[in-house]
Amino acid sequence: YMQSLRDLQARIYYRGEKIDDVTTHPATAPHVRCAAMTYALANDKEHSDLATASSHLTGKTISRFTHVHQNVEDLLKKIKLLRVLGQKTGSCFQRCVGLDGINAVYSVAYEIDQKYGTDYLDRFKRWLIRVQDENIMVVGAMTDPKGDRSKSPADQPDPDQYVHVVKKDEKGITIRGAKLHMTGGVNSHEILVMPTTAMNEASKDYAVVCAVPANAPGITMIFGRQASDDRRDHQERLDSGNPNFGPVGGEAVIAFEDVFVPLDCVFM
Repeated sequence: YMQSLRDLQARIYYRGEKIDDVTTHPATAPHVRCAAMTYALANDKEHSDLATASSHLTGKTISRFTHVHQNVEDLLKKIKLLRVLGQKTGSCFQRCVGLDGINAVYSVAYEIDQKYGTDYLDRFKRWLIRVQDENIMVVGAMTDPKGDRSKSPADQPDPDQYVHVVKKDEKGITIRGAKLHMTGGVNSHEILVMPTTAMNEASKDYAVVCAVPANAPGITMIFGRQASDDRRDHQERLDSGNPNFGPVGGEAVIAFEDVFVPLDCVFM
């Protein structure tokens, strides 16, 4: 997992400087280790039953964090897994929104297809099988910069605050905007973009669900927004809580500057 992040080379900044390796930088390393625990438990005999599942799409053994819940037992195992991870790390392991997003999009894509005869669910299944087979960590990107909360996304003074479609052709879409407070964004492989609120007709270009690699051209992440950020700069020595996993939380602003998304990864 850590080597895959080094290979990814996502564009990440912290306090005005570029992070070359999120696995060793003192601001991000604790968060990487927390997420790595989700991979470690899958290979741990005592906890593998909780940390893995059988894919309903392929029948293969997969990470539970890439699984679409099939029954009550799946939901119970998810909660038990989160409890074990909390006991192991005492911190945030960053994969919950990605897991919940996968389940939400799967359901909504099905409903859209049933109503409009689209093929969003088939696209999503193909993407999800790749996520499962490659054991990819997904960050669920939902929260946009709100601006004036009394206005819809299209009515904001700056139309590029919320993520929206600025171009569309037979090959795919181009998106622009930002997502805020993305926990685990800097150490995820893929970004699952979802709307942050209900949209009116004027804001239809903002009603977009899609998936993009974290290192796609046009994506920049800015890490850190907490009072304890400065304390991480001192080689994780001061008030770091659990010395291996550090302070709870680690968020990023994700800026999308005309990012192209192929049609096969557009789900709404």
